[in-house]
Amino acid sequence: MRILLVEDDRLIADTLVTALGRGGHVVDRAQTLREAEAALDGEYALVLLDLGLPDGDGLQLLRDVRARRDPLPVIALTARDRATDRALGLDLGADDYVIKPFEMVELEARIRAVTRRAGAGAAAELRVGDLALRREQRSALIADQALELTPREYALLELLLMRQGRVVSKAQIEQQLCSWDESLSDAAIEVLVHRLRRKLGAARGVTLATLRGFGYLLSGEDA
Repeated sequence: MRILLVEDDRLIADTLVTALGRGGHVVDRAQTLREAEAALDGEYALVLLDLGLPDGDGLQLLRDVRARRDPLPVIALTARDRATDRALGLDLGADDYVIKPFEMVELEARIRAVTRRAGAGAAAELRVGDLALRREQRSALIADQALELTPREYALLELLLMRQGRVVSKAQIEQQLCSWDESLSDAAIEVLVHRLRRKLGAARGVTLATLRGFGYLLSGEDA
C-alpha cells in the first residue's frame, strides 16, 4: 500500500518510514503543506497527516481534500489531545485521530481499520487458481500452504492480483512499489518478477505472463 506521510519531525518521520516499510508499505514523505498538496496528485491509499506543520495547520490540507470531495482516507497524527481538537479534526473529515506519542502496533491497527472501511467493497481475499492472498494478514497461500514472500514480492503479487486479467506495466510497478527516493530499474523489475514467478510455480491455474514491450499479466488461464 502506498502512503503519504506529512510530517516535519525528521526523527518521527524516519521511524514511521522504516516501520511501515518493514510491513511492506511504500511511504512518501512531505514536510510542509505545500509539499503535501503537490504530492496529492499521486495515487495513495492513505495519508498520515501531522497537524503542526511549519507553513500552516494540517487541518487546512484536510479541508482542501474534503472540499473537492476526495474520499482519500486520512489519519491525523498530533500532540493535540483535547476533546475539542479531536472533534474538530473528525468533523473536518479525518477518518481517525492518533495522539502522539503512540505505539506502532496501535497505528498499524488503525491503518488497517481505516483502509478496511475505505475499501469496504474490496475483497479481503484475492484468489486465482489455488493461489490466495489474504490482505488482512498480509499472507499468501498455495493450496492452503503458506508462501514465503519478501515484502516487495508480496506488494507485487497484490498489485498483479488486484489487476488480474489486465496488463501491468513496469512504470506502474515502479510507481506502486517505490517511494520518491527509491527507484527500480527495468532489470530489477525483471528479477523481481522472475523470483515471484518461480515461487508461484507450484500454483495450479495461475499464469504470470511477460508481454514484451507492455508489461506483465497475471491470469487464471493456462498459458
